[in-house]
Amino acid sequence: MSVLSTAAAPLPVEAANAVAPLLSIQGLTKHFPARNGRIVHAVEDVSFDVKRGSTVGLVGESGSGKTTAGRAILRLIEPTGGKAIFDGVDLFSLSASDMRAYRRQLQIVFQDPFSSLNPRMRVAAILNEALDARGFPRGQARRDRVAELLTLVGLSPDHASRYPHEFSGGQRQRIGIARALAVEPQFIVADEPVSALDVSVQAQILNLLGDLQKRLGLTLLFIAHDLSVVEYLCDEVVVMYLGRVMERGPSRLVYAAPRHPYTKALLATAPIPDPTRVRTHVPLQGDIPSPINPPSGCVFRTRCPEAIEDCAKIIPTVDPVGGGHHVACIRHNQPFA
Repeated sequence: MSVLSTAAAPLPVEAANAVAPLLSIQGLTKHFPARNGRIVHAVEDVSFDVKRGSTVGLVGESGSGKTTAGRAILRLIEPTGGKAIFDGVDLFSLSASDMRAYRRQLQIVFQDPFSSLNPRMRVAAILNEALDARGFPRGQARRDRVAELLTLVGLSPDHASRYPHEFSGGQRQRIGIARALAVEPQFIVADEPVSALDVSVQAQILNLLGDLQKRLGLTLLFIAHDLSVVEYLCDEVVVMYLGRVMERGPSRLVYAAPRHPYTKALLATAPIPDPTRVRTHVPLQGDIPSPINPPSGCVFRTRCPEAIEDCAKIIPTVDPVGGGHHVACIRHNQPFA
């Protein structure tokens, strides 16, 4: 059975906007217990939609909660609260046995391609594990399927007999992507899949993901800390800081006219390949606070160059400012004129 023959065709942008999102995250919250009865506020009241056939970028510094959010959505860790409506079903309300039925539709590509692959298994065995999970028949059809998956991600069918240590980092990540594709999922969380790779290899993997998304009609949640990567690949962006959403919206709007001081600061730290271009935003200063004791009010206020007294008293809501663009800032949440 061909990967391409069974995948849904990507929807035109107009059609994608007219239908319900494939995934709707509503008030996602994840707390971890800490010492002395304290709580780690890893993710707090996060909401966003992922349209079918689109790619949404979840961005922020280390410690912003984006990886925790991605894993909670897949229930690799159990959420504390909220909903994840996937194709009309709340994943968080399912029992463990019922959730197993959705595992084929929801996959993940991990950050470190070496640690996510069993070093004692050949590539064929790694892919066969996934094919076993979906009940794919053995024999020649199975061997053909393994060869097809490897070809799909830019590897040779001959690579099926090798071990993970025999590959480069970029090749190992291709194997990880092939493993995710083996069960023909609708939705994939790509958890910083290029951050451990050389810059030249990063571009290859990003091109591969973009090509696969278009060819197979995949829906992606792409987690990253590099805004330039997200701008290249993603249709929409969700900016997180200390577990909360600061800004979200179509990539073209967020990059052209960022509203939140945190988004502006992240853009100021991104490398600019044009030496004549002048930065218009102030880079970030200081370190991200502890999620055990987050600041009152707006969690970004302790590093915000525009903070005022009310920022310590008011937790800003994520409000619309036009064109699907939303921002959580009491100073910048007014609609565009």
